[in-house]
Amino acid sequence: MILQALAFYAFAAVAVASGVMVIAARNPVHSVLFLILAFFNTAGLFVLLGAEFLAMILVVVYVGAIAVLFLFVVMMLNINFVELRQGFLHYLPIGGLIGLVLLAELVLVGGTWAFGPEVRGAMPTPPIGERTNTEAIGDLLYTQYIYLFQAAGIILLVAMVGAIVLTLRVRPGVRKQRPGDQIGRKREEAVAIRKVTPGGGI
Repeated sequence: MILQALAFYAFAAVAVASGVMVIAARNPVHSVLFLILAFFNTAGLFVLLGAEFLAMILVVVYVGAIAVLFLFVVMMLNINFVELRQGFLHYLPIGGLIGLVLLAELVLVGGTWAFGPEVRGAMPTPPIGERTNTEAIGDLLYTQYIYLFQAAGIILLVAMVGAIVLTLRVRPGVRKQRPGDQIGRKREEAVAIRKVTPGGGI
């Protein structure tokens, strides 16, 4: 128990510190790196809770795809973050208000969980040892929440297509490959037979 408690406090402290550095770092590349560190420590917390599937998904999906995509976008677009942060003080009051509302909601949820033991008993949980976390999550997603799961996939697909369309830049004068023209051309258009006389050249 002491080892688990020490591991929990270590993972939690590093995760919180990394989260603070994500919004406090001046360099956006450093912010993304701190975000990756926060993801790894959160995955460690999931492992301590026995949710190894969520820990694996967090590392594979968020660290392997989303965080790397953030880093790629930040380094490729060359965004001027100095100009973006000029209006920080202007939006600080409303941002603080939203933060307080979220904090109050978290406190209410935590208080209900702590002071209402009947809430924990109302949540259906499968018996421990009968099936793994992965099997339980898959059974729930692909049976009871199959339509919501498919709808979420469609929304993500539409968002991805929209992002591609918004970032697509059509530049005139750029030579592009046209496979249809290449496949449909005739032999006379591609091959030229010339008879070269000795010493005469082409």
